[in-house]
Amino acid sequence: MAEKKFSFASVILTVICVVFVAEAAAPASAIGNQQFFWWVFLIITFLLPYGLICAELGTTYEGDGGLYDWVRNALGDKWGARVSWYYWINFPLWMASLGTLFPDIITMCCGVEFDVVGKLAIELAFVWVVVFLSFFKVSDSEWILNGGAVLKVLIAVTVGVMGIWFALTYGFANDMSAETFLPDLTSFNSIQYLSIILFNFMGFEVVTTFASDMKNPKTDIPKAIILGGIAIAAIYLFASFGIGAAIPAEEIDPDFGMIVAVMTMVGENSWLFIVISLVFLVTLFANMTSWSFGVNFVAEYGAKHNNMPAVFAIESKKTGMPAGAAIVNGVVATLALLIQLIPIEEISTGLFWSIFSMNVCFLLLAYIPIFPAFLKLRKVDPNRERTYVVPFKGALLKIACVVPAIELVLAIIATVVPFGAIAEGTVGFVELFPLIGVVVGIVAGEVMRVVCAKKREREFAGLTPELSEKWLANPDVADPAELA
Repeated sequence: MAEKKFSFASVILTVICVVFVAEAAAPASAIGNQQFFWWVFLIITFLLPYGLICAELGTTYEGDGGLYDWVRNALGDKWGARVSWYYWINFPLWMASLGTLFPDIITMCCGVEFDVVGKLAIELAFVWVVVFLSFFKVSDSEWILNGGAVLKVLIAVTVGVMGIWFALTYGFANDMSAETFLPDLTSFNSIQYLSIILFNFMGFEVVTTFASDMKNPKTDIPKAIILGGIAIAAIYLFASFGIGAAIPAEEIDPDFGMIVAVMTMVGENSWLFIVISLVFLVTLFANMTSWSFGVNFVAEYGAKHNNMPAVFAIESKKTGMPAGAAIVNGVVATLALLIQLIPIEEISTGLFWSIFSMNVCFLLLAYIPIFPAFLKLRKVDPNRERTYVVPFKGALLKIACVVPAIELVLAIIATVVPFGAIAEGTVGFVELFPLIGVVVGIVAGEVMRVVCAKKREREFAGLTPELSEKWLANPDVADPAELA
């Protein structure tokens, strides 16, 4: 029996399922009307070059390692190890942060209150169901990815349509004068949430790790990234408009903004509110499951090159999926959720944003090396066949790489440094908690990198023109380090 493969329609739906993050629409909406300026600005200066670069790299260097392979091939084991660590650690933190949404949304819908133990039970059930689903092959989970994409789009469109209805019926909740659409660089809260817009664009490279499950990856990947990117940007803008129409920007809760917006428009006892809330929770399973495939493969590839701990290289004997990475995801997410047992109320009540902001920073960190890696691969590996080529040249190509990298750095700083609290003189442990978590994660990654490096016979420094020619002459060799 022939192995099951993705159709192009499924590839597009997978892009939407992976990249469109429904829970991230609310923090972006908290910026207010100026979010629309930033959406357009970042679509042009970040999404366009990032998506096109991923399309070229994903079709030129096929394999399930994704961005890890690209960075390691260009910059060597040192940066490959860092990218695999940042890319992986973001996922269990993200999964934990989403888990914290479940008990509160269930309470909103059903009126059932949970104590700490009850909340933890629900949150841990979400985590381990995602872990279980990630044991199966991507193509076998096609129904999850396609269904998740359809449900996400339905929610976003519904919220947008409801926003238009609400605004026409009761008026806009926010000032809609022209000046409110201009960026305010003096607003610390607005700048902090800009990282969420960048975060909302992440994930196109995950699709490249599904190459072996696609019918025609060399043509499907670039088309899916471009068409999917346009569709996702439109969906985000429409959903954000709906949220902003119903709730004043300063009152938008970054945790439950989309759900609260629906509740504001139709009432907490409305069947529509309950249905949207429950469907929203279902999409979280689809989103985490789709991301788990890409993240786990990257971690597994890193482990096989001794750039991640050996446990990540353990595969399921039945499906060949990276079971070791999946289980470690569950363990780390569980430990993150146990933070709620710390007797500091501010940490427990703001746990979603505290953990979510940390996972955002680690994910953004993982993407920074892609841009210098792309430029180096173009330079040292010029003779490799490129099915798709980024249509920029010379100085414009360098600008297309430098600007997104700078935006990522600035977004990370704005996310974890509590500029607002510093300006108000109210900096405490709770405000510094995300920054502390990111610093600890970076240090842990460096320790991991050094320890894992001791297991390698030699350090791979990345491709050179000479090594590139050897690799082209030996197309059956998947890892150029073997030829060094």
